[in-house]
Amino acid sequence: MKSKAKFAIGAGIIIVTLFCLAWVGAQQSKTYYHTISELPTLTGASLHQRLRVGGDVKAGSIQHLSGRVDFVLVEQGKDLSVSYVGTDPLPDTFKDGAQCLVEGKVTPDGRFVAETVQAKCASKYEAAPAQAQPGSESGVSDRKS
Repeated sequence: MKSKAKFAIGAGIIIVTLFCLAWVGAQQSKTYYHTISELPTLTGASLHQRLRVGGDVKAGSIQHLSGRVDFVLVEQGKDLSVSYVGTDPLPDTFKDGAQCLVEGKVTPDGRFVAETVQAKCASKYEAAPAQAQPGSESGVSDRKS
């Protein structure tokens, strides 16, 4: 009977520990998505949490500096200065005009320090416009090979 009680207590401790680890991990990885125009309205604890902010990379704003990459995000006429200090290389699609999602924290001076950057270039994945072949109304050539 004593061995069953010890087993139950041990199993209970393991289950509680796993639950606590999952809870803490979920709380630490939780990020909130905000627009650039919402950032000035954040106060208190919201500013100290990790945030996700999206926008388009402003043309000509990317500067590769020692230990960081500075750029400006634009969203609905609002600008946000961003410094990327992460260790991962920037995506290949990170360039002027690319849609970008940054994750990090706002500094007291209003600058955003990003630890991760995700970028996509919508034009890269759009279908090319179909071009009609001469002598064919549907755009499909009537020639036989």
